[in-house]
Amino acid sequence: MTLLSDQADAVRALVESADPGAVWAVGGPDGPHAGSGAADDVHDVGGLTAVLALWPAVGTLVDEGALRLHTPLTAYGDEAAAGTPAGTTAHHLLTHPGGTAALTRLVEHLSGTTLAELAAVRVWNPLGMTRTRLADGTLRAPLADLALFLRHLLHPSPSAPSAPGGPVAPGDGGGASAGAPLTGAWTAESLRIRTGELTPARGLLWHPAPHGVWTHHAPTDPGPAVWISPRHHRWAVLLPAAHGPLRTTFREAVFTPDGSTRSNGPGGIPRA
Repeated sequence: MTLLSDQADAVRALVESADPGAVWAVGGPDGPHAGSGAADDVHDVGGLTAVLALWPAVGTLVDEGALRLHTPLTAYGDEAAAGTPAGTTAHHLLTHPGGTAALTRLVEHLSGTTLAELAAVRVWNPLGMTRTRLADGTLRAPLADLALFLRHLLHPSPSAPSAPGGPVAPGDGGGASAGAPLTGAWTAESLRIRTGELTPARGLLWHPAPHGVWTHHAPTDPGPAVWISPRHHRWAVLLPAAHGPLRTTFREAVFTPDGSTRSNGPGGIPRA
């Protein structure tokens, strides 16, 4: 769904009024439809490391059969399960707000390399995100690279990054392949409520929002945020510069059917 010109103007006016220093973009499977700032300027997007690096890295391991979400971590060795309660699985870590550190350790253990290298080889480079870097614990990327990532989630290839069940070669990030880095199956499984009736509801490192939208954002304000809606065939990214409620009003302006800022509740969210 292409962002209409009047809706794009309304979003632009909202951001310029609430946070003139914010950087944003809205688009679909075909790329950006509207935005602000220079697309190639590199920004600190450390608050999105879990969804831009860790989540897709896990997805490639799941797709090739190297990781099973409901298998206890002890099956992958003592190092993989270190510091976690007995019976912990990757699914637990993906749906728990404090699970990213253990999940990162698991991914690095299975791949034999760092998360930064794994994400670069398996995800960022194949997508053309050549200026995205995770160094010294900080993720930095230009708006153009974020757009490449989000548009891919709306129109992924059905092919997996490597042959199903293929082993992960230690130290090489599992290797690169000609296929797309993330399959539609992984994205679809992640954008479902995976926590039953527990609240808050969660997907796999993604969180449901109103109007059939899924989001991931930094835990602090201001902090970067991304949204994706397969229903609307639309994605959005916001890098705020000031404290305030812009995240919510921005999301409403982008994804509410009539472009208004009222909320209709989290309808249309699929459950696992």
